[in-house]
Amino acid sequence: MREAWKATNVADDIYWVGAIDWSIRDFHGYQTPRGSTYNAYLVLADKVTLIDTVKAPFKQEMLSRVASVVDPGSISYIISNHSEMDHSGCLPEVIEAVQPEKVFASTMGVKALSAHFHLDHEIVAVKDGETLSLGNRELSFVETRMLHWPDSMMTYLPGENVLFSQDGFGTHLASSERFADEIDEAILEWEAAKYFANILLPLSPLVTKALQKVEKLGITIDIAACDHGPIWRGDDVEKIVGLYGKWAAQKPTNKAVVAYDTMWGSTASMARAIAEGLTAGGASVQVMQLRACHRSDIVTEVLDAGALLVGSPNLNNNMFPTVADLLTYLKGLKPQNLVGAAFGSYGWNQAVVKQVAGILTEMKVDLVDEGLTAQYVPDNESLAQCYDLGVRVAERLKQVCSEA
Repeated sequence: MREAWKATNVADDIYWVGAIDWSIRDFHGYQTPRGSTYNAYLVLADKVTLIDTVKAPFKQEMLSRVASVVDPGSISYIISNHSEMDHSGCLPEVIEAVQPEKVFASTMGVKALSAHFHLDHEIVAVKDGETLSLGNRELSFVETRMLHWPDSMMTYLPGENVLFSQDGFGTHLASSERFADEIDEAILEWEAAKYFANILLPLSPLVTKALQKVEKLGITIDIAACDHGPIWRGDDVEKIVGLYGKWAAQKPTNKAVVAYDTMWGSTASMARAIAEGLTAGGASVQVMQLRACHRSDIVTEVLDAGALLVGSPNLNNNMFPTVADLLTYLKGLKPQNLVGAAFGSYGWNQAVVKQVAGILTEMKVDLVDEGLTAQYVPDNESLAQCYDLGVRVAERLKQVCSEA
């Protein structure tokens, strides 16, 4: 029987058998304009093993890719590196169809899968450092708890030096190419940064520990087979590992992000004047209006920035809804080592800028100013103050960068 979907060879008797989601445009609240993939992998051995499954609607695509290599009924083991529904959604149906001998997950993964699906099939818990014989091949397991769920783990295949890294090193990027070295480098790095910024940023200390753990264990990675986007191989593995180390460190750079929204253009005028001051002070600047730029793109710019300035007009004695949305999102992602300021326009209540400054303070942003306001339409004097604020933030940023 001819299969509509084909597997892709990754290494010796290792195949990508995942699914491509060309149409997804939102994932966990951030935009995915280039779609995504749900990667699953087939390891041919005495015990044929499937590593991860896919989102429920894509079950047939995955099984068709498996069938292009072997009869799905020949799968002996299934390993669930991560229980989130984009990787386990079709697991119950696959278990029913394949009838594997055993299904494996981390200790926390067993609990999560049970809570998700209430399975009749036993899930066998594997511990950190434990190995699993496939007969003529052997897998080992590396727990990576909270990267980014409590159940998360990676699976390693020595010999071919393949690390099945679940969500680690992922990108939300749908493409007909399966490997990172086949994709435009600028697109690849942006999507990898966006993924890190919007999912892994609050877990940066754990990312650093995981990278150190892999190095300490002496794990050589020739192929990083992640669960979203293209597979990393060769020199690209070193590159993405290096980027993860850099992003996790969150060292400030001489870059400032000015994020704002505006009702009648007054806060926009302030943002532009602040940007001029930042530029004059020697900082690189990104000015981003919230109704023109999605919060997930702003967070991506903040990932490699050293300064964040947030502006809001007053609406019903509160910050503008898009600004509140951004700050709520950013607060949860916990960016570190930022300097910044709050600013905004008002008619008869200045409280909104204090609200913005208060949240930035909660985020441990080092505020250069208690909050800059302009009533109704900023005049030349007000815009000059905005310019000066930009210069002051740029000066503080230089100092912070020199000390980092």
